[in-house]
Amino acid sequence: MITQVSGKLVEKNPTHVVIDCHGVGYLLHISLNTFTALPESEAVTLFTHMQVREDAHTLYGFINKTERAVFKLLISVSGVGPSIARTMMSSMTSEEIQQAIASEDVPVIQSVKGIGAKTAQRVIVDLKDKILKTFDMGDVSIVLNNTNKEEALSALEVLGFTRKQSDKVINMVLKEHKDATVEQLIKLSLKNL
Repeated sequence: MITQVSGKLVEKNPTHVVIDCHGVGYLLHISLNTFTALPESEAVTLFTHMQVREDAHTLYGFINKTERAVFKLLISVSGVGPSIARTMMSSMTSEEIQQAIASEDVPVIQSVKGIGAKTAQRVIVDLKDKILKTFDMGDVSIVLNNTNKEEALSALEVLGFTRKQSDKVINMVLKEHKDATVEQLIKLSLKNL
């Protein structure tokens, strides 16, 4: 099993990279988060997961071990293959995925292309305990049906901010100020947007 690849980055695309390792070029499929974190053409080390099927041996590359661990957990869920897991990891960071699963946030998981309501619920049911235990998250601070959060999100959307960007900022604010009112959420979020 190939667990990491180190070498010179010779090709970099949003979906894959080629790393030259002593004259052998390894093609690794990556997420957008990994793509963003990679330098242009320096010596790099990517942590990998190798998927072996009858018709292909595919390497997936990750910028850190946490991203790889989340990917492995996602593909362990029935109905979530490497392609959907990589799409999810391109649209959210590893930490956002962990937070969404731990807080049972079905709409956030369902917002990923290729994941329906049933699959999103299956991801939560299958992975919530594993996420809490593996990443030692303890109690999750964000309540699933937090009406203050929803009202603040709506207000920020009206002010012209994207829902995805606003959601990230509000989640950060809620970690520090669990009992914030709608008005406080909006004010604190605006400082970070």
